[in-house]
Amino acid sequence: MPFADWDFMKYLANIVDILLVWFVIYKAMGLIKGTKAVQLLKGIFVILLIKFGSDVLGLNTLGWIMEQAITWGFLAVIIIFQPEFRRALEQLGRGRLFSRSIYHEEENDEKMIEAIIKATDYMAKRRIGALISIESETGMSDYIETGIQLNSKTSSELLINIFIPNTPLHDGAVIIQKNLIAAAACYLPLSESPFISKELGTRHRAALGISEVTDSVTVIVSEETGSISLTKNAELYRDLSIDKLRELLQTKLSSSAKINSTTSTRWHWRGKKDG
Repeated sequence: MPFADWDFMKYLANIVDILLVWFVIYKAMGLIKGTKAVQLLKGIFVILLIKFGSDVLGLNTLGWIMEQAITWGFLAVIIIFQPEFRRALEQLGRGRLFSRSIYHEEENDEKMIEAIIKATDYMAKRRIGALISIESETGMSDYIETGIQLNSKTSSELLINIFIPNTPLHDGAVIIQKNLIAAAACYLPLSESPFISKELGTRHRAALGISEVTDSVTVIVSEETGSISLTKNAELYRDLSIDKLRELLQTKLSSSAKINSTTSTRWHWRGKKDG
């Protein structure tokens, strides 16, 4: 029995070892995501692939060149990416190495929300119609493909310019994916529910339609009244102030928000007519 217990502990230690290695790799990938180090990894992969191919095919000269690149490349990487290594070591010393990605995501969420708030406030005061859908867990790639792909940083200035009347991209929806404006002038499915008030416009029907088939959060600015609405899970929150819109967006989107959603004014989409 002692030997059996020892073998079991060795197997368990190996499993834990593998899991920890994968965890470290995963967190390391999160640290370099969106930085120039990603391109470096791609380059290293290409060099290793060429080295392997040259060994298989017997290309001695090319193999020697790749071997030198690998040998001296390690030193070059340390020199070129010295600031990144120093930052990672500083975060390790502060105990924040593995929490950086969480803080980074929360910071991006807040910037995106503030950009939407600023743009919505501007457009509502001037009665500029807008439809902004934010992807959550359910993918929206099929709807992104119906529009003009942008893949741009989310900013209030860009959102406002997209929805300015009589511009090429103003007709349709903007879809935000991973904190980026993925596409504009996208077509969203209109809700076919027979309970929707006929006074609801196309933007509201499209917002409700996409909320019925995905878990996205969609912000609507009425062109007729300038009122602000939001849809989520086939529910319509209407006549929102800027503060209420911010509260709802933080509740629905921010992973760190501690807001009590019961304090926000809520209407089911069947409950109130469009003004």
